[in-house]
Amino acid sequence: MKKRGLDSVYLDISHKPAEFIIEHFPTIYDRCRALGIDITREPIPVVPAMHFTGGGLITDLAARTDLQHLYAVGEVACTGLHGANRLASNSLLECLVFGRAAAADILASPGAPEVEIPEWDASRVTDADEEIVLAHNWDELRRFMWDYVGIVRTNKRLARAARRIRLLTEEINEYYKNFRVSNDLIELRNLVLTADLIVRSAQLRRESRGLHFSSDYPDMLPITGNTVLNPRPGRVCPGACDLPTLE
Repeated sequence: MKKRGLDSVYLDISHKPAEFIIEHFPTIYDRCRALGIDITREPIPVVPAMHFTGGGLITDLAARTDLQHLYAVGEVACTGLHGANRLASNSLLECLVFGRAAAADILASPGAPEVEIPEWDASRVTDADEEIVLAHNWDELRRFMWDYVGIVRTNKRLARAARRIRLLTEEINEYYKNFRVSNDLIELRNLVLTADLIVRSAQLRRESRGLHFSSDYPDMLPITGNTVLNPRPGRVCPGACDLPTLE
């Protein structure tokens, strides 16, 4: 699909009897029929689908991250249970074991002091004149992350994504300073930040391992390198090696 710029490839099962297809694949048959596709006579358009993030936030055995009072449980966490890939049913193990550990640690810890948050000052901003800016940037981010930072990565595509992320960041920051804050704006800003972290982490890798495959580095190194982005200088994550830090 990437080489030819295709929207999909096709899976053809029409050589099998219609009764066989309906009996063996009733859910797929009904879903395709609802979309106007009769898989007993027509090919099925097929595309890769994103699943879940396989780890990312390093935690200890109590599900604590390096930010006080912030816990990470489940597929967002990097506890060691995932390995290099997202394995089936590991999410259940994450939720039950580390969910219980996190709850126990929270109950045993003193409560965080209340913080007084000042009133939001919106006197120097105006209502957005063109909401299309947010919608366009949202679609653009989703599209180039899928095309350039998807299942198979290359240095060139990652560099292209990084350039577009910088441009989007500038536009979003300008929008943030001049117009009233909305839920869509905050979510878009968070999405761009997450995209930036994903691309920067991928660019640090010089191998293919687990969920990360690079055409420029198709082989797996004999020793696992660390590509974790440290949140602040001086805050070293467990097992971290000398890598650029995120300030």
